[in-house]
Amino acid sequence: MSRKTLLVSIAAFVAAAVLALGTALLLVALLERRTAEALQQAFARAHVGWVQVTLDGLNVTLAGTAPDESARINALQVAGEVVDATRISETIAVTQRNAIVAPVFRVEMMRNRDDLSVIGLVPARPGRAPIAERLRDALPDLAIEDLLQTTDYAVPGGWVAATDFAVAALEKFEVGRISVTAGRIEVEALVDGPEERRSLEEELRGMAPRGQVLTLDLIAPRPVAAPFLLRVDAEAGVLHVGACNADTEEAQQTIATALTRAGYTRRLVCPLALGAPTPRWGEGAALGIAALASLGEGNLTMSDGTVILAIPHTVPGSDFDRAVGTLETALPEAFSLSARHLDPPPEVEPDADAAPEVQLRLTEEGRLSLAGRLPDERIRAAVGAFAGARFGREAVEIGARLDPELPSGWAIRVLTVIEALAELHHGEALVRADRVRISGVSGNPDARSQVTQALLQGLGSEARIDVQVRYDEALDPVANAPTPDNCEARIHDVLRETKITFDPGSTEINADSAPVIDRIAEVLRECGELPFEVAGYTDSQGREETNLNLSQARAEAVINALLTRRVLVASLVAQGYGAADPIADNRTEAGREANRRIEFRLIRPEAPPEPIDPALEAQLTFEVQSPGADTIRPRPRPGSQVADAPTIGSGDEEATDETPAESQ
Repeated sequence: MSRKTLLVSIAAFVAAAVLALGTALLLVALLERRTAEALQQAFARAHVGWVQVTLDGLNVTLAGTAPDESARINALQVAGEVVDATRISETIAVTQRNAIVAPVFRVEMMRNRDDLSVIGLVPARPGRAPIAERLRDALPDLAIEDLLQTTDYAVPGGWVAATDFAVAALEKFEVGRISVTAGRIEVEALVDGPEERRSLEEELRGMAPRGQVLTLDLIAPRPVAAPFLLRVDAEAGVLHVGACNADTEEAQQTIATALTRAGYTRRLVCPLALGAPTPRWGEGAALGIAALASLGEGNLTMSDGTVILAIPHTVPGSDFDRAVGTLETALPEAFSLSARHLDPPPEVEPDADAAPEVQLRLTEEGRLSLAGRLPDERIRAAVGAFAGARFGREAVEIGARLDPELPSGWAIRVLTVIEALAELHHGEALVRADRVRISGVSGNPDARSQVTQALLQGLGSEARIDVQVRYDEALDPVANAPTPDNCEARIHDVLRETKITFDPGSTEINADSAPVIDRIAEVLRECGELPFEVAGYTDSQGREETNLNLSQARAEAVINALLTRRVLVASLVAQGYGAADPIADNRTEAGREANRRIEFRLIRPEAPPEPIDPALEAQLTFEVQSPGADTIRPRPRPGSQVADAPTIGSGDEEATDETPAESQ
């Protein structure tokens, strides 16, 4: 080959190489331009305007400052839908922000007689005295340690009323704790006994601000029981517990199990007390209960170490002997058994002087009348003074004649019965030499046990007593305290008996519904200003919009009717629901009538959010890993050529954005 030919060949090769290089660079530039355009369109559709895109051939670099970590991740996802994720690298910075977290306000007030500690976080309230100062004004004799911190943040709803309640409640007990958070108040206190616990609970619930959840844990120390008592009566196989003490939780469970096995259906937890004669008290009580249940009639009295089993003459002697023998053998050594198979009463002619007695009657108005016989004038005066101290001097009427031949201890029997009768709301009592009978009604669920215990302590464990006391919840001041839940339940009871009705297609309340409105108004006046939703409903007949308007107008009519009855209605909200939430079948007339109704629903405060610990929140880290080579690739677009992918995907997505919502 000549030199000239060689030079021509070299020149042609160089020209081809230059042409190929230029073509490659042109194709790369075209690919970069199309990729950049596709990325810009994708970021525009995603409303991401802060990303800076740099292309180096097939590789894409994303830069910029993201407003937060979520925006950074979103940008990577948008880019990954356009190009392969393995070709993406990023140098995106994230703006550092300090999140504003609402503080959780909480105050703890702990009192130990003359010392009071206050700790927590409370809102700063300009123009209002701090909590510690208000406590010093209310309890000037207490040494108060103020450990409160304040912050300038919005005061939660109900916070002021809740802290005012806490300050006032601390005056009611000497040892305890009050915790206040938004919408919730917790009170723990030590009280002297069951009666003091009931009284304090009633008082605190009456003081509690509306709209707050009040939790009470009032603890009474164990009383000293002298004597330690258990009294169980059996009548036709049915057991009645008159008094019960237990020294340990194990004894409580043992006695409860024995009663259940004997057919006792009520749930009973014997109060814990100090003074049991033996650690085996629960075992002895269970054996006595089993013996009484096997006979079906009579009564069991356990007083300290003495076990008395009194069985009527109607029980066969063989059954009596077998039950007593079994009990004697099984009882622990600390107990002594006295078993009596009572003789039938003698047949005697009725004679007024043969059976001296005292009759007592306590009326529902609280007036006590006493008739019968008393030993002398001194005893009559003492009985009158004692009864006057219990019921009020003006409420006592003594109509007893004098009889110096009365049995020994007669005055003690009468005074003991007066003491027991004071546990009742109303009732009657009969005092005789051989027995005492008390019957009546009380609003205290423990009244029967307290009456029985008072009689046995005053008359002795061998006394024959008959206690018939009935609990009436309507007389219970604790059960009927005007708490929000209690008020809602009372209104529901009223509407369950008789509903509020309207004239057909009208918003005028039917005249027959006036008594119902009156009863609801009475409940709301007693309960105070509580937040209630007055909800109106219709049947399904008619247009939806018409039913909504009609139900709304009827709910508003009920609120207006309550307003005319001097009810505070500022916290009542009328809401019409039309034919929603039917409670019966709208295809029948009876069902449609049931669906046309008014309901009252208590608006309860939302549960406070779980507190966020800023220290823990600061430790949270977010790590985003770029997809690796083994990651599933983005979904293929129409036309599988890499260079064409960006332009084809863009137009289809814009068309999809214009599709109607129903079609989507």
